[in-house]
Amino acid sequence: MRVHQPARWGLGAAGAGIAVILGLEVSSLDEMNPIRRTISEHGLGPDGWIFGFAVGLLAAGSVGIGVSLARRKLAGVLGTVALMGWSAGLLMTAWFQKHDWSVGPSLSGSIHRVGSLVAFLCLPLAVVLITGPWRRRVRSRATLVAFGLGICSVLWVVGIGTMVFIGTRSGLPWYRIMPLGLVERGLAVTEVAALLALGVWAATPGNRSLKPGLRAGGAAGSAANLTPPHV
Repeated sequence: MRVHQPARWGLGAAGAGIAVILGLEVSSLDEMNPIRRTISEHGLGPDGWIFGFAVGLLAAGSVGIGVSLARRKLAGVLGTVALMGWSAGLLMTAWFQKHDWSVGPSLSGSIHRVGSLVAFLCLPLAVVLITGPWRRRVRSRATLVAFGLGICSVLWVVGIGTMVFIGTRSGLPWYRIMPLGLVERGLAVTEVAALLALGVWAATPGNRSLKPGLRAGGAAGSAANLTPPHV
């Protein structure tokens, strides 16, 4: 199997999941306020399995992208673990429904919240670790885009954390001091775009990270070949 093939499958699965979620968003505009209601609201009700299936596709696609990145030595151990953490968090949100506040809190809703937190924190960490300029490799447009989106995702997370802190200090519910649905969608769009940029990079043939020692050896070998023979 070609090392970039899992990333191509991953992009296909992730794209399909994203398309389904976008369809749910458009079809529910008359029923759900996207500024206040979170994306996970689609998981409630008898048709909630559609949302769960779509998130599961996104999680599976992320795993495929991570496999290609690891096989091609484009991601370190920490970056790979963080990317798998994002996938695991997505699977948790897909399998467990969020709180249905018309009924009350539930164990499923608590697990869903933990999964969402893990996913939203792990993806920016993974992207920054994998595409950071301190990693020695050939840069590409996809890595630059992914790194920029990763930094934007970090800023989203910091902003949300700041709002939670302000809400805690002021005694107000943190989800009341910001348009939660809009903020969550902004974070989700940024993180998914970063994931797709990673996928494009992993699916493109010819990108391979070389260890510094190998590069030095290659350079030394080239220099040796240019040395004229002794007479």
